[in-house]
Amino acid sequence: MSSPSVARRSDRPPRAHSPRSLRWRWIAVLVVVAIAHWIAAQWFERHRDTFKPADQQHVPVQVALLKPERVEQQPAGAATPPATRQKLPGQAPQPHALTAIRPERKPKQQPAPRAPVTQSATAEKAQPKPDEAANDTASAVADAAASTAASAAASTAASAAAASGPGAGSPAQAANAASGTDSGSGNAAHATPGVKFSVPPSGDLEYDTFYNGVRNQPGTIHWESDGHTYRLVISVPLPFVGTYSYESHGRVDAFGLAPDQYIETHGRRGQDVTVFNRETRQIAFTRTPKTLALQDGAQDRFSMIMQLASLVRGAPDAYQPGVTREFYVTDNDSGEIWPIETIGDETVRTQQGFVEARHFTRLPRHAGDRRRIDVWLAPSLGWLPVRFVQTEPNGTQVELLWHGETAAPNAGATNANDQNPGPQPATPSAAEPNSNYEKP
Repeated sequence: MSSPSVARRSDRPPRAHSPRSLRWRWIAVLVVVAIAHWIAAQWFERHRDTFKPADQQHVPVQVALLKPERVEQQPAGAATPPATRQKLPGQAPQPHALTAIRPERKPKQQPAPRAPVTQSATAEKAQPKPDEAANDTASAVADAAASTAASAAASTAASAAAASGPGAGSPAQAANAASGTDSGSGNAAHATPGVKFSVPPSGDLEYDTFYNGVRNQPGTIHWESDGHTYRLVISVPLPFVGTYSYESHGRVDAFGLAPDQYIETHGRRGQDVTVFNRETRQIAFTRTPKTLALQDGAQDRFSMIMQLASLVRGAPDAYQPGVTREFYVTDNDSGEIWPIETIGDETVRTQQGFVEARHFTRLPRHAGDRRRIDVWLAPSLGWLPVRFVQTEPNGTQVELLWHGETAAPNAGATNANDQNPGPQPATPSAAEPNSNYEKP
C-alpha cells in the first residue's frame, strides 16, 4: 500500500509556468534563431563566389603592343602669342619701326594735310629756332606714315587674316622667324616629341565599396596635380580589418608620372614604403632589404592607373579594343611587367546614373596567374576611374564603384602639359539613380 504522503503528492497537479516566463523564453529563442540566420546569410554572401569560377570575359585579340616610351612635352614658356603681336602679310616693316620709336606721341586727327603745312610753317620760322623746326618736320613725317599704314592695315584686315593661316608666309613673317621674334614658332621648334599625354584634372571622388557584392563603407580617391607634380591617396575600408590606404606622390617627367614614394597602410599594421631614388636609379623597400633597378616609366600599383588615364586622355582614339600597353609596376617588395589590354567602351551603372567608360584589364603576368584587375575610365570624369575590380584566384572580389564627387573634377580642364585633352565628354544620364551597378 502506498503511504498517505505519496498519495497526496501524486494527486497534486503539476505546477504551471507563468505567462511572463514563457514569453521571455520564446523571445530568446527567436533572437538566437535570427542571429544564426543572419550569420549564415553573411557567410553565404561572402563566400558564394568561391564555389564557382570567375566569369570568363571576352578578351579581344591583341592588335598592338605598346612599350613604355617618352611623352610629348612643351617648353615651360610655351604659350600662344597674343593677337596684337601677329604680323599681317601686307604690313610694311618701316611704319612699325617709326611707331615703336615714338610710342608716346599720339596720331594727329588730320595727318595728311599736316606735312605740307608744317613744312611751310617751319620755313617761315626757320630763322629763330632751326633745330626745333627740323624736329617738328621729322615728327610730322613719322606720324603721317604711321597713320597711312594703320588705315591700310584696317582696310585689308579680312583678306590678310585669310591669307595668314598656318603655313602662310610673308616677308615680315620670314624675317620674324629668322630673327626668333615669333614666340609660337620658336617654342614649337623646341617641343619634345613623344606620345600624347594629358594629366587628369584634380578632384576628390567618393566610391561605394563592395566585398563579394556586399556593400561596405564608402571609399575615396584624392587626386591632385599641377602638371609638374602629383599626389594620389586611395582609402578603402574593409570589414573586421580596418582602412586600407595607398598613397603615391611624385613628379611628371619625360616618361609621364614618376613616383618618388609609394606608401601602403593596412589597417592597424605599420606602413610599407617603396622609394624611387632618381639619383641612384634604384628602387628600395622597407619590407625587404633588396633593391631593384629603376626603369624608365616605372610605376607603383596605383600610379599606373593614373599613368594609363593620362595616356588615354591624351590620345583616346589610340586605345581601341585589342591595344595593349606594358607598364613596369612595383609593389611593396617586388616589380614586374603588367600588360594592360583595352577591352572596349561599356556602360557602367552607378548611383549617379549610367556612365560611359572604357574598360581595361590586366592580362596574366605569367603562366597560372589568376589574379585579375579591371578598371573602367570615364571621359565624363576627366578619364578618372569610374569602376575598379580586383579578383583573387579563389574568386573573391573587391570593387570600387563611383558614387559622386566631394570636389568634382573638371573633365575639360587642362594642365600645364596638356596637349590633347580629348573631346568634351558626355554628362552621365540620370536614369535609375537608385540602382547598384551593372556587370559588364
